[in-house]
Amino acid sequence: MTPVERRSAIVDIFTSALRAVDPSHSVRKYMPHVLDVYRERDLTEVALVSFGKGAVPMAKAAIEELSPWLPARGIVLTKYGHAHGAVFDGSVEVHEAGHPVPDEAGHAAAEKVLKLLSETDETSLVLCLISGGGSALLAAPAAGISLGDKQDVTGLLLKSGATIEELNTVRKHLSRVKGGRLAQAAYPAWGISLILSDVIGDRLDVIASGPTAPDPSTYAGAIAVLEKYDLAGKVPAGVMKVLGDGASGALPETPKNGDPVFNNFENIIIAGNQKATEAARERADELGFIAVAPANNVQGEARKIGERYVSAVKATQSRLKATHGEAMCFIYGGETTVTVKGDGKGGRNTEMALAFALAVEGMEGVTFLSAGTDGTDGPTDAAGAIVDGATITNARAKGLSPEDYLDRNDSYNFFKETGDLLITGPTGTNVMDLQIVLIEARDGS
Repeated sequence: MTPVERRSAIVDIFTSALRAVDPSHSVRKYMPHVLDVYRERDLTEVALVSFGKGAVPMAKAAIEELSPWLPARGIVLTKYGHAHGAVFDGSVEVHEAGHPVPDEAGHAAAEKVLKLLSETDETSLVLCLISGGGSALLAAPAAGISLGDKQDVTGLLLKSGATIEELNTVRKHLSRVKGGRLAQAAYPAWGISLILSDVIGDRLDVIASGPTAPDPSTYAGAIAVLEKYDLAGKVPAGVMKVLGDGASGALPETPKNGDPVFNNFENIIIAGNQKATEAARERADELGFIAVAPANNVQGEARKIGERYVSAVKATQSRLKATHGEAMCFIYGGETTVTVKGDGKGGRNTEMALAFALAVEGMEGVTFLSAGTDGTDGPTDAAGAIVDGATITNARAKGLSPEDYLDRNDSYNFFKETGDLLITGPTGTNVMDLQIVLIEARDGS
């Protein structure tokens, strides 16, 4: 294959992965079960709460399946630019809000959600449609802290390199909806959550900060996270007071396993990263690659992971035989982090791609894609980037210093200059990130 053909193939493989985790199809698959519960319990209404980056297509699918039989009222909350002008019939409102740092629009929508749930009872079915991004979007600060306090602590944690689990441990203990408290607000209504997973291991308590699942984390654990990243003295005083009061027992913990609020609530994972990587592997097979998907739990510092992939690439390429036309495709899934030290613009996927490109400079027969399945990588309009052995060589010819861009955490602007950004627009789904590596033998091997 030529470099252009490899880039076309890698986008094809990535697109196949996205199709496999289409949120509308995933929701429709489980709607017969939702209707069965409604009928068996002899319920009288459905209250819809859909939030996350996939909130709009998930809500559309659910309402279309419900509409022949049932009216629905509810709230749909997604990231700015993800609603696509969606309007629903009846009393279902659509809101857009900030991500990854919460804003006033998300706060206002969360208050509407809590009001809606306060109007339900044991004759109601609360249908929650949850996708990645829900933690930031559904923002209901705990008593004693402001939205500004939550914005500050979220921003600090995002820049510290904290994992999503650590970030959510803190957020759950500063919220009235996270860590099982949304189920608590809905009780005694019956509830079903259909969940598009964007976390490693599909853990219910971590996805969108586990709003309808038991929470094993604690106030003390949240304090430990802030101390680990040397943030206890940097976050607003109100945050440390709430966490300290909770750790001392002055505030009730988030609801745990066995709490009666979960007796009426069912949580179902409807799609995740494993489904996406398997679809990518199948498509790569169809295109003639020897395809493997070794892991769905990739985590750690993005640039270090990118460099680690290159070690595997070099070992693999040395074993391939050009005379046999051999070509490999590796597909990885997960969610890495970036410790921000510079003032540049970028996300974990473009940072990883830049580190990978530097490590394969001058190599032939290697193409790499790293992208978010939601179509956005950090605070950018790109899903990620596609690079190969010529990326850095070409950049240097333009007078660019890739090392400087990486030091400044400015990977987005680097790839904007080189033309290697992958821009898909909002995909409507979110099942973490994908990395795809195509490896062909060098001529003469």
